[in-house]
Amino acid sequence: MPIRRTSPARALFLVTLVAGALAVGGCGSDSSKSGASSSPAATSATTTPAGPRPAATTTVTVDDMKFSPANLTVKVGDTVQWKFSDKAPHAVQGIGDAAMGINSPIIRTGEWSYTFTTAGTFRYLCPLHPEMKGVVTVEQ
Repeated sequence: MPIRRTSPARALFLVTLVAGALAVGGCGSDSSKSGASSSPAATSATTTPAGPRPAATTTVTVDDMKFSPANLTVKVGDTVQWKFSDKAPHAVQGIGDAAMGINSPIIRTGEWSYTFTTAGTFRYLCPLHPEMKGVVTVEQ
């Protein structure tokens, strides 16, 4: 049977893998009974890497003849929910080509949501009260 040599890079990988497994497994000892404290290396070996950020929902209230907050920043994939609770009816309508899909029905009380799938700056207003304006900035 031929002897197989391990490259230095592979050997380093294997040593790192075993050390990580020992740090996670604790070599079968109970550190709470032995009085041992965890080291920064052991702590970092047990943390899981951050995955993709889950989508978020941000609420804009529509009350007292204004959008609040009027300007907000979200990430691609996030949803903005407008909650209507004013005495007068309102709507959300995008301004310009980038915001053409933002177009709610006229609502007095209730909610309407829009999920932003591309980065950019999206301006909107209430078509019934054009002085009511807002901006959603969507980042990657």
